[in-house]
Amino acid sequence: MAAGISTPRPDKMPGVFLSANPKELKGTDHSLLDDKTQKRRPKTFGMDVKAYLRSMIPHLESGMKPSKSKDLLSADEVKQWSESLEKLLANQTGQDVFGNFLKSEFSEENIEFWLACEDYKKTESDLLHCKAEKIYKAFVQSDAAKQINIDFHTRESTAKKIKAPTPTCFDEAQRTIYTLMEKDSYPRFLKSNIYLNLLNDLQANSLK
Repeated sequence: MAAGISTPRPDKMPGVFLSANPKELKGTDHSLLDDKTQKRRPKTFGMDVKAYLRSMIPHLESGMKPSKSKDLLSADEVKQWSESLEKLLANQTGQDVFGNFLKSEFSEENIEFWLACEDYKKTESDLLHCKAEKIYKAFVQSDAAKQINIDFHTRESTAKKIKAPTPTCFDEAQRTIYTLMEKDSYPRFLKSNIYLNLLNDLQANSLK
């Protein structure tokens, strides 16, 4: 759906007062109407890039003006995401956008686990045991709330490794999930509205 809306008929929009005078209607803040429309339809991807980034990236809401969204992300950066999953995940905004796409496919546990593993590798040795237990219970054990799709051998191997945890004890499982995202979700992401609309909007903005 397109983000822009045509002049609404009052009988079609209960609760929204519109002047009968078309000249006054021209002064209406259409972007405000767009925002309201988007809030009612959160899954609409055909929105302009600023509204898209505001809805996607929480830190834009906290004290950062929406006008800075163009500075935050460039069309070239977003284009680079299509070169490899590695480049996509190396970008903070890329992680957010890809994570949102995975949520739409009900597989967000994959990127959450991958990011948890990246964080775990930087953990100080005295905290490894505690953090390893949390990651294992959240993602790896057979009844985990966000159980990742790994084979029995990798699950058992990871369970043994966390008994004497090292920074690399999740590496095997992390590689499996990375490969799964790379071969499965990532190609679909590059063809999705969520990616293509963002890229198109950024390219259009750069020409202004």
